[in-house]
Amino acid sequence: MKKGRLPLPPHFAPERVGEIWRPDHGELAAGAEAWAKRHGLRPAKDDASRISLLAVDVQNSFCIPGYELFVAGPSGRGAVDDNRRLCEFVYRNLGLLSQICPTMDTHHPFQIFHPSFWIDAHGEHPRPFTLVSTEDLDRSRWRVDPRVSSVLGLGEAFLERYVRHYARALAEGGKYDLTIWPYHAILGGPGHALVPAVEEAVFFHAIARQAQPDFQVKGDHPLTEHYSVLGPEILAGPEGEPVAERSEAFVDRLLHSDAVIVAGQAKSHCVAWTIADLLQDITLRNRHLAEKVYLLEDCTSPVVVPGAMDYTEEADAAFRSFEEAGMHVVRSTEPIESWPNAPL
Repeated sequence: MKKGRLPLPPHFAPERVGEIWRPDHGELAAGAEAWAKRHGLRPAKDDASRISLLAVDVQNSFCIPGYELFVAGPSGRGAVDDNRRLCEFVYRNLGLLSQICPTMDTHHPFQIFHPSFWIDAHGEHPRPFTLVSTEDLDRSRWRVDPRVSSVLGLGEAFLERYVRHYARALAEGGKYDLTIWPYHAILGGPGHALVPAVEEAVFFHAIARQAQPDFQVKGDHPLTEHYSVLGPEILAGPEGEPVAERSEAFVDRLLHSDAVIVAGQAKSHCVAWTIADLLQDITLRNRHLAEKVYLLEDCTSPVVVPGAMDYTEEADAAFRSFEEAGMHVVRSTEPIESWPNAPL
């Protein structure tokens, strides 16, 4: 393992992190091989300590200004500044990071959290950022659009019964009310792709360390939200029938690492829910495993939509609870060697 912080490679353009372009992978690969030779980087399989970076949903939909769900955070530039720091963190710690695990929020046009799924008494779809509660359903403010039944191949009666069960389960589980989001991270669309600057860093790391990225696709089930990469919001339907499953194999891989570093978007939703799920597994196995988890607080921002919603307080409260459970809240600009219980 090559210890010590490395310089930034010449291809990295921090001023372009908030832009979209086509990375030249051939040129990047050649540059990564030369960089590894120049700095004495060994294959990741030879690492004495295995450090995994979990990069949550660093996709165009959430990280590029003007895209559907840009995570602006309190500053208005949230995800852009977060990703600049994240890229710098990857490049400076190429010799320490054993594997990068990017998660990919992946959606289709007809899903329970998209406007197409719902209509009101006038046949109108809800506006983005509408919250749908059990009370809304009881008052018939919203109901499933009957056309969704044929699209999904499911009966209308079942869908109406299911959404009431779903809203109740969210409330009973202490989760956010069902949120109607703008169409985002649509499979095959530009919003689904990783931000080019981050994708460059992931690819550069893969070639330099001879380590395949461990991509995790989540969020494509039509009947449940899927903020956490480790599991959906709802596991079972109204009759106890399975809806979706937790990613137990991925949890095992993460917890077999000597350190798990978490960054990405959004701090209040997919990042917080992923960490909470990981903590749940840790609590069941061995609470001391929390000490191997490091949260890059300066590489994640909460959802803030002026005039609609601001989850800053919820995000900060979640991170405080994670720290109280034994996880470490750190900054990307601090050398990994200086982190508490650093596995080096």
